[in-house]
Amino acid sequence: MDRSTAGVDKSSRPRVMLARRDGLSVGSPSVTTMTTSSAKRATTGYRCTECGWTSTKWVGRCGECLAWGSVNEVGGANIARVSPGPVSTPAIPISSVHGRASQAQSSGVSELNRVLGGGIVPGAVLLLAGEPGVGKSTLLLEVAAQGARRGRRILYVSGEESAAQVRMRAARTGALEPSLYLACEVELSAILSHIDAVAPDLLVIDSIQTISSNDIDGVSGGVTQVRAVTAALMRVAKDRHLPTLLVGHVTKDGSIAGPRALEHIVDVVLQFEGERNSRLRVLRAVKNRFGPVDEIGCFDLSDNGIVEVADPTGLFVSRHPEPMSGTCVTVTLEGRRPLLAEVQALVTTSVGATPRRAVSGIDSSRLAMLLAVLDRRVGLQLSRLDIYTSTVGGAALRGPSSDLAAAVAIASAATNTAVPASTVAIGEVGLAGELRQVPNVGQRLAEAARLGFTRAVVPRHHQQTPATRRRFDDMQVIECADLFRTLALLNVVGEGPVRLPAELRLPGS
Repeated sequence: MDRSTAGVDKSSRPRVMLARRDGLSVGSPSVTTMTTSSAKRATTGYRCTECGWTSTKWVGRCGECLAWGSVNEVGGANIARVSPGPVSTPAIPISSVHGRASQAQSSGVSELNRVLGGGIVPGAVLLLAGEPGVGKSTLLLEVAAQGARRGRRILYVSGEESAAQVRMRAARTGALEPSLYLACEVELSAILSHIDAVAPDLLVIDSIQTISSNDIDGVSGGVTQVRAVTAALMRVAKDRHLPTLLVGHVTKDGSIAGPRALEHIVDVVLQFEGERNSRLRVLRAVKNRFGPVDEIGCFDLSDNGIVEVADPTGLFVSRHPEPMSGTCVTVTLEGRRPLLAEVQALVTTSVGATPRRAVSGIDSSRLAMLLAVLDRRVGLQLSRLDIYTSTVGGAALRGPSSDLAAAVAIASAATNTAVPASTVAIGEVGLAGELRQVPNVGQRLAEAARLGFTRAVVPRHHQQTPATRRRFDDMQVIECADLFRTLALLNVVGEGPVRLPAELRLPGS
């Protein structure tokens, strides 16, 4: 027996042991409580430097923009209870809100008004994005000059060019107006001071990626800076009912540079497009809170500035003095605007083991499908021939409504037979050789008739005979059921699985 336990009642031992066990469950005041990993994660986060996506743990690839190595650690915000606070204005019924203050005002550029749905809404923030050299600054300088000519005060802030450079461009485009104010600043606080001093009716900033604030961490053009600067300008625009136009950069894949939230913050996102080897520029609305997004505006960029193109059809159609083989005109829809486009084809004997297929302005996969239909359903042997297909003026025909015109042009080039003059072809071609209806045929035919075309070939309705004729204003509309009947009716082919009645054939041109 241990001497330390001598003379001690054995019945008290269990109580001592229980006391010790209870003592182990009580935290000692001299021991510091350890920080758990969950508490650490609550104050630490990770953010993508490309798009602003956030995560609670580090990952090698962003879950939003899929960029590698762009997720970095940032300090997380402490979550606190939010109590009710004062309001700026009380909530009122929506029917009591005056709508006159938000009526669109003309920008002075008709094509821009078309895209915006009537004009620029007071307090709206517009973002104009496009490739370098496409003409973004020239377009906004023209908008600023048009506003100044109507007596409005315009503030043009340039963060990329000096005042002398902007003045030289304004002199070349005829934009020297006394009420057009120019400032070259890259600091947000300085821009706000200019807004207080000038009190403009329209604000233009070129570009948003060059503006930064000293009160915000990050480099100019970074995710944090772009988001914070845009949000600050948005608050100023809403408080003062000041319409604001922002120029945005794009990345190498064509998307707008900066966080994805930038497109969510602004009211309107416009995309300015154009090929480097072409003077035509197309303005599209990607997002528009105040109007449609299916309209386009056409502009001509020249040495003297940018000019509106009210009728761009002449840029995509070449008028030949006499009918030529391998050409066919169609009517496509760009947004809600019908445009005539000409498809040209050239078929030659192949000198190599593999025939060549060159395409410009038409989807290559659709061209391959049309060649297979012409071979199988019409009987044209094209597998051993070189085929070149292109559109006039660099027009891009994306929809299936141009299938019929492309097939007619290829068949015309293969048989060296010209399509009758003043003829347009509209329709989709199926794998069985049938012609399918396309939307807004009436609008397309009206545009073709306005430009002097007298004959149109379109898919027929299911209730009608395989080939029928009807009148549309002063235009003869011929409705066909399949591709062979169309080619035979146009005198492009005469032999095949289907013989067209002589009374339905068109007289030679």
